[in-house]
Amino acid sequence: MKPSYERPLIQKLNAGLLNKFGSRTEYTPVKQIDGISVNDLMDRYGSPLFVISETTIRRTYQRALKAFKVRYPKVQFAWSYKTNYLDAVCKIFHQEGSWAEVVSRFEYDKAIRNGVPGNLIIFNGPDKIKEDLKTAVVNRSLIHIDHFDELYTLIEMLDGTSDKARVAIRVNMDTGIYPQWDRFGFNYESGQAWNAIMKIAAQQNLELEGLHCHIGTYMLTASAYAVAARKMCELAQATAEKAGIRIKYLDMGGGFCSSNTLKGSYLQGADVIPNFDDYADAIVNTILNFGFKPEELPLLILETGRALIDDAGYLLGSVLATKHLANGRRATVLDVGVNILFTSFWYNHRVSPAQDFTQHAEEMALYGPLCMNIDCIRESVSLPLLKKGDRVVIHEVGAYNMTQWMQFITLRPKVVMIDTTGKVHVIRNNETVETILQNESVPDHLKTIPL
Repeated sequence: MKPSYERPLIQKLNAGLLNKFGSRTEYTPVKQIDGISVNDLMDRYGSPLFVISETTIRRTYQRALKAFKVRYPKVQFAWSYKTNYLDAVCKIFHQEGSWAEVVSRFEYDKAIRNGVPGNLIIFNGPDKIKEDLKTAVVNRSLIHIDHFDELYTLIEMLDGTSDKARVAIRVNMDTGIYPQWDRFGFNYESGQAWNAIMKIAAQQNLELEGLHCHIGTYMLTASAYAVAARKMCELAQATAEKAGIRIKYLDMGGGFCSSNTLKGSYLQGADVIPNFDDYADAIVNTILNFGFKPEELPLLILETGRALIDDAGYLLGSVLATKHLANGRRATVLDVGVNILFTSFWYNHRVSPAQDFTQHAEEMALYGPLCMNIDCIRESVSLPLLKKGDRVVIHEVGAYNMTQWMQFITLRPKVVMIDTTGKVHVIRNNETVETILQNESVPDHLKTIPL
């Protein structure tokens, strides 16, 4: 049997540079972000400090959009609010043409406040109470039904009215990736998804417009999207043939990788992740080759968040102390804790000194300031010898850290954005004792203490 042809592939590996001693130093100093001095930023806005690059956001979004639009005629991105829902960040994506994808009433209201028309909001997630559904129906938002209880609530709510809900179902499926994401939506293989489709088709108040899937997160295998796209197309075809409903859109969700390096990975993230072209090839080729007539091609919706924002985020911090552990290994304590860098549990974030350094590097652990043993930013990293007062730049922190951070022991810091002209804006102020206490109250009998 003749072996199948595979095109040759050249992949650049980031091996790092050797210093004059022949040993590897992991990073060069990072003294500027978008032309703005790191030291000036920290002197003015404090430490730690999150920095967002508007230029990087726009450039990355345009690159992702181009990868799909040159391959497919009908493409629409919907910004994933849970990834980073700071208003300034969301509005950049909306200015670029992105709809809003939300998974809670909180995020839904944020999108409305940001000026997104209701009919351009995709309402995902398993937690939509009756009042949320009513609001989404009135605003003509796309309601992605997650489970039968939600479906039945929607049917009951609309019964006897002239209102119509624009709906889709979320589908989970086996794409060959372990673990299978089957917690959300209706299962494809068991027939549950088809059962949901037929129940919707029988309702006059429900307009079935789309199918949605989200097969996982940080997906290193682009081919899994080809499997998902094929199953989505099969459902769309069956819906047209058996229920007489033409599916208007296929929402392939998100899950695209950023260039961060997963914990336990031997190679750097940038060396192993698929790029936007790889994901686009897997999804688009499957849809185009499935057999849709050109005029009946569904709109392709994408909800990727992490891959669009991670590279645009930086976290600046300062060295509090240096010490040696009981085993003799060096440790450096930063003012950046896992309470504001949640993704350090997933990634080996790249850390760069923000000043010149000697060529001597050493393996060390990087700890935060929290009185918790789990407060470890990097368990082992090769860096120059840092001293108290030195500054560092932690890279690729734009996704999830500003939505999953918490006020624990320390207060959450400022977030600034560098716009495309080089101007710096505070887009979220730092917390203070007053902002924390404003939601507290003390009973009268506890207001005095006899000390």
